[in-house]
Amino acid sequence: MSAHEVVYCMLTALFTAAAVHGLRRGVLARGPGRRDRVDRLLHAAMALAMAAMPWSRGPALPVTAQVVFFAAAALWFPLTAVGRGQGSGPAAVARALPSAAGMAAMAWMAWTAHPAGGPAHENLAGAFPAAHHAAHMGHSPGESGTGDVVVPVLALYLLGCALRSLTRDMPPLRPGAAAAAPRELYGHFWDGSMALGTAIMLVMPH
Repeated sequence: MSAHEVVYCMLTALFTAAAVHGLRRGVLARGPGRRDRVDRLLHAAMALAMAAMPWSRGPALPVTAQVVFFAAAALWFPLTAVGRGQGSGPAAVARALPSAAGMAAMAWMAWTAHPAGGPAHENLAGAFPAAHHAAHMGHSPGESGTGDVVVPVLALYLLGCALRSLTRDMPPLRPGAAAAAPRELYGHFWDGSMALGTAIMLVMPH
């Protein structure tokens, strides 16, 4: 098993667990409003797609449908952030940006992982792996140039979000400082893990 396959196995385990967590909270949990349930189900759908992506020999759904779905999901989070009783408009939108960035990354990967071409493209990819990797980075020179900007920006932003979520609840150094509630620790762990896994998937070859 290659090093890439080992990493993909770990990412698949992470995203599968995240999908189960999102489905449980979105379907079975009591109390959250309709928009919160939609948030959690969108995260679950993204995690399922991420878990299957490294092993897929072709898109389970039309590429255009996947791109439109995840692009719409990326817009959903900032557009619905205001009015949830979570502070002022700019602050609420800022809190929604990590989720929006993750959905945007998924839309980008769906677009670049399965270029148009169907079976002919799969045969070409098997015969010329280097060409398949180049196709993942972009369908044309112009799109490849766009990928050179989109991928690093999204990956660095998601990495920063992951580090913030995973380290913000570390034991406080100041005496008497209040520790985070267990529910917050749990939520920040999943947020950080998803952001970290998405950043890794962005820069891994597909």
